[in-house]
Amino acid sequence: MKSAVETLNPTRVRLSIEVPFEELKDSLDAAYKKINQQVTVKGFRKGKIPARVIDQRFGRGAVLEEAVNDALPKFYTDAVNEAEIDVLGQPEVDITELKDGETLNFTAEVDVRPAIEIPDYSGIEVEVDAVEVSDEDVDKAVTELRERFASTSPVERAAEDGDVVTIDLEAKVDGEVLEDGVASGVSYTIGSGELLDGIDDAVKGLEAGGEATFTSELKGGSAAGQEAEVTVKVTQVAARELPELDDEFAQLASEFDTLDELKADSRKRLENMKQYDQATQAQERVLEKLLELVEVPVPEKLLEDEINTRKHNLEHHQLGQMGLDLEKYLEIQGKTAEEFDTETKEAAVKGIKTQFVLDELVKREKLNVNQEELTEHLMRRAASSGMSPDQFAQAVVEGGQVPLLVGEVARGKALAVVVEAATVKDTNGEVIDLDDDEDETAETVEAAEAASEETPAEAEEKTEG
Repeated sequence: MKSAVETLNPTRVRLSIEVPFEELKDSLDAAYKKINQQVTVKGFRKGKIPARVIDQRFGRGAVLEEAVNDALPKFYTDAVNEAEIDVLGQPEVDITELKDGETLNFTAEVDVRPAIEIPDYSGIEVEVDAVEVSDEDVDKAVTELRERFASTSPVERAAEDGDVVTIDLEAKVDGEVLEDGVASGVSYTIGSGELLDGIDDAVKGLEAGGEATFTSELKGGSAAGQEAEVTVKVTQVAARELPELDDEFAQLASEFDTLDELKADSRKRLENMKQYDQATQAQERVLEKLLELVEVPVPEKLLEDEINTRKHNLEHHQLGQMGLDLEKYLEIQGKTAEEFDTETKEAAVKGIKTQFVLDELVKREKLNVNQEELTEHLMRRAASSGMSPDQFAQAVVEGGQVPLLVGEVARGKALAVVVEAATVKDTNGEVIDLDDDEDETAETVEAAEAASEETPAEAEEKTEG
């Protein structure tokens, strides 16, 4: 076999492959054997039909077609390996010449991962928010904790903001009560915003036994997104009573003996959260700067697949779970279809570029992923998927997705290398040392994934390729 590579553009090549006919022998033998098992000829036992009889009865062309279809993948793969190219997706194959007993010539056009030059990134500088926790922040956190320990007691008065009301609901669309539009004994805290728009104004001022009707857009169910006439009846009004903010509350709500200790712990937790946010912000902004430094051609077919995959996931998974369609989603977001398409394309381009650049850094920096890092990453992914680690691991192995997880971890490590080399300052002008973060690698993996949004189309392309 002989092969040659022609570069059509930075992301696509054409392989021209010449195969001497003798190299098709194994495939021809397999073709005769397969046809032997599929046909019957009077006078011959099944599977024992001579090749010349098969040629006479069914045509040499049928045998050649079967043999070529069997042989093409192998010769294509050999040519790819010989040329040392990193292909993406399936090739477009064209048989240019097939002479029985002489030669098989074909071409294969396929997208390839572009060559990328990573410039010096040590000069990258970014600014992030300073870690500052005010007394007001601490008071808010303690107040939220206090509200979780609030008790309720029925009252004989009109409902007010903050009260917990027990209500019955009935929704009608075009005058007809919806099958899934009736609910009884629903507990609702006025002002929480957890139910329908307009319900707060409807129930405020009502005592037990009172009812009101209002119009609202349904958020879920069979008529999600439609305007409905909703009747709400209050069956009970209960006032929320907050516990006293003292040492006794601290002992009730935490492992601490005093309120001062509880507040100090709340301050520390808030500082840790802000440090985590600061590290994530640094990684995202360093990545943005890195992408600005690198010229990254994007394969058209890969981009098209990525855009389609993102739209499909949004429409059929995320929006479907919320009972919305794309049109309603765009209306809620205040976006036109053109704006949505533009944003989706920009996100897809960024995701693909991110993976290309970080993968190139993985090779350049010779980064490896050990078993412990892979296990930690698998545990995080399992937690976010709602599956147990064992279930997630089994699904990953059965789906052949282990290399994809390894790639995710490796890209996170590559981004960590760039972040470490960059200068990160907060809004106060202080240089931030992210090496102090024990979970830096884990956070960086997540930042890299968030930026690339895991480019599912590319993952599929790599699996197929």
